[in-house]
Amino acid sequence: MSGGSGGRRAAFEAARGFPLDPFQLRALDALEAGESVLVAAPTGSGKTVVAEYAIELALAAGDKAFYTTPLKALSNQKFGDLARVHGAGRVGLLTGDNAINGEAPVVVMTTEVLRNMIYAASPTLDGLRYVILDEVHYLQNPYRGAVWEEVIIHLARDVDLVCLSATVSNAEEFAEWIQTVRGETRAVIEERRPVELEHLYLVGERGLDGLHLLPTFVVGEGVTGERGELGPNPEAARLDAPPGRRGRGRPTRRLRTSGRAETVERLAAEDMLPAIDFVFSRAGCDQAVEQCLASGMRLTDTADRAEIARIADAHTGGLADEDLHVLGYDAWRAGLEAGFAAHHAGMVPPMKEAVEEAFAAGRVRMVFATETLSLGINMPARSVVIEKLSKFTGERHEFLTPGEYTQLTGRAGRRGIDERGYAVVCWSPFVPFDQVAGLASRRTYALTSSFRPTYNMAANLVRRYPSDVAHHLLNLSFAQFHADRAVVSLERQLERNRELLERHRASAGRGPGDIAEYRRIAADLETERRERGAARRISTALEALRPGDVVVARGRRGPVAVIGHDRRRGGAPRVLAVTTNRELVRLGAEDFDAPPVRVATVELPEPYTPRKPAFRRIVADRLGQAHLDETHRPPRAEADREAELAAAVAAHPVASDPGREARLRAVGSAERLERDIARLERRVRSRTESIARQFDRVLRVLEAWGYVDGWTLTEGGELLARLYAETDLLLAESLREGLLDGLEPPALAAVVSCFTYERRGSDGPTPAPQWPSREVAARVRKIERIWRELSHNEDDAGLPETRAPDPGFAVLLHDWVAGEELAEVLADDDEVTGGDFVRNVKQCIDLLRQVALIAPDPGTAGRAGAAADACLRGVVAASSVVTA
Repeated sequence: MSGGSGGRRAAFEAARGFPLDPFQLRALDALEAGESVLVAAPTGSGKTVVAEYAIELALAAGDKAFYTTPLKALSNQKFGDLARVHGAGRVGLLTGDNAINGEAPVVVMTTEVLRNMIYAASPTLDGLRYVILDEVHYLQNPYRGAVWEEVIIHLARDVDLVCLSATVSNAEEFAEWIQTVRGETRAVIEERRPVELEHLYLVGERGLDGLHLLPTFVVGEGVTGERGELGPNPEAARLDAPPGRRGRGRPTRRLRTSGRAETVERLAAEDMLPAIDFVFSRAGCDQAVEQCLASGMRLTDTADRAEIARIADAHTGGLADEDLHVLGYDAWRAGLEAGFAAHHAGMVPPMKEAVEEAFAAGRVRMVFATETLSLGINMPARSVVIEKLSKFTGERHEFLTPGEYTQLTGRAGRRGIDERGYAVVCWSPFVPFDQVAGLASRRTYALTSSFRPTYNMAANLVRRYPSDVAHHLLNLSFAQFHADRAVVSLERQLERNRELLERHRASAGRGPGDIAEYRRIAADLETERRERGAARRISTALEALRPGDVVVARGRRGPVAVIGHDRRRGGAPRVLAVTTNRELVRLGAEDFDAPPVRVATVELPEPYTPRKPAFRRIVADRLGQAHLDETHRPPRAEADREAELAAAVAAHPVASDPGREARLRAVGSAERLERDIARLERRVRSRTESIARQFDRVLRVLEAWGYVDGWTLTEGGELLARLYAETDLLLAESLREGLLDGLEPPALAAVVSCFTYERRGSDGPTPAPQWPSREVAARVRKIERIWRELSHNEDDAGLPETRAPDPGFAVLLHDWVAGEELAEVLADDDEVTGGDFVRNVKQCIDLLRQVALIAPDPGTAGRAGAAADACLRGVVAASSVVTA
């Protein structure tokens, strides 16, 4: 260590106010040696000290450091922390909501922002020396995790990484992968928690007022395991076992789960507050606060309540009284001042942030939270309570993984305040004690990859690299690192899916009638009703015609031969056709009395020169000689077809089955499993699922849709390369087809919402869509037709299906952009909470701003920008404010 670096190290350690731990010193040594570093350590152990030192090194050398996080809330929090240390002028923030001082030497951002910068070759990257990837274990997130791997692979090689991770069992392997991609990388692993964690088991007993609070592990004769001499507590096991019965069986009825107010009272009596109680439902969190208030309990004194009032006013002062009423402010404030609060995604950010500050200040003593709180927000507690070890995923209940349990309990124990933290698991009739002990004893989990090539990624690889380099970079992914080891787990997954499929099929078959047939007829009826309207049916039929088809037009034109489509951006479908009189005509819906049906086919001459008389003469001659299908009859009126289907549904044996809805859900689940099984079988047949091979499949789809020509991006491909969204290709195609053109800002925002919104609990029956206008409905139906064609192509290519557009937020966003107040917007919607509304509006703002930058039509670009600006008001604007 040089004298200069030694002095800097000493000054840095002195500024912390406490000696650095050995693992922190090892990580700092790695940075000073010019290496990247992976720090895997428990929550609260001080990993961020390593990131702070990297920032100090960058500033001392006149370089830049970027601090990335997976969530906007984390970015906002870290921005405030760093601005207080280094000064607001030296720290910037870049998220979808805020762009503050983006050219500062230290910039905090979401990981997606950095990925987008890299692909755009942004000049902001000049002078970058360090990138901190906080919560890097997030790369296994199935929806967003690939972004972390993209950054690690594509970032300039002279930039060193500081990767901060929860404790994972394969940290050395992950560091080895980073080293193969980026050069010298040191793994620094710390398994010891800075505050000892004690695991406890909370059990109620019928007829007794008190609760049993037992240690999960004890020292005893013959008790050994991962925790040294500690093993599962025999007393807890005996208490949990049914009397007079060996084995597990059904748990005895004399035990009960503790009430929430009762739990808080026991924690308070044991001096185990402040605490976070993880409840895996939003409604459960809100109910818990209500139950504690109803019990008359109060955890605050006069000074606490005064400080809580100040904090609440500071965070919610920007919200109008009418909005506060809609958001349930009075009940929230009452709970807060009594020392209780909920924390979940259904709350608006100002109210969540007030809870976080009041809890961190020690004023609020009990928070009931969903698991989203475990993702990095700075809210350490003395105790963590887990009510259930299973959670509902939308389709079934699943047990917590060891990683999830570790993440939740990592909040227990405040460094420098608590001698120990407490992880309390409540008794459940569905989880035996030995399973609780087994989960608590497993400290770590393996980090896996969710990386897969996306359309946007493929477009950017084509734009930036030659083919061989692009394939090489994909083969460097952590996913490919694991590919050859995945076959065994794939086989296990196939076995589980096949067993589940048989159970769903059996459930679907319990009852009268053929449930699959009933579902098919009901779907046809729904399609008929959705597509009702002769003009729309004719337009759909016109789109399906192919060159050479002969159809019969209205009036004197009679039979005509279709030679192509007249594709005008945003216009109604039309076809080019030749009549028996050699005329070249354009035909639309107004030229047919019913949906056109092919009555013959003629071969078109080559070369294809429709403007030349000779071409039209040959087509007309062949048309005159064609044998028309005289058995053709126009389709019956659509009302007759709808009535027929409705009658078939009503008369079907399944219609009167009281278990119909459960059977329908079982059929839907079975169909999804069948598709999953088919995809898994394809992967197993190929033995290893090469990432580069997936990339080639993505390229084939892009080439078929006209985004790639060989190894060159088309104009559409250039548009796609600048579009970052889960439904990137679907949105790009909608833009190319002009389906966002000519709409006023409220209608445009409503259409764009279909690309970002996804209904919660989306595995249940989908409610009928509500539309703000006929024009929006028409545009979205055209987008749905594009999606259906795309999903067929993806299925044929063996690619994951693009998520379908969801119009469930269209009316709300339309009304918001049109200027309606929050109370009016949410008045008729029982599903969307204030927090849901703000989050979905912000997602739409992000996408509208992208459309404003890339839309081919300047008018559309301007209206997208206007729609984004119109969104940013009231509660949405108040939820986007960040202060240093």
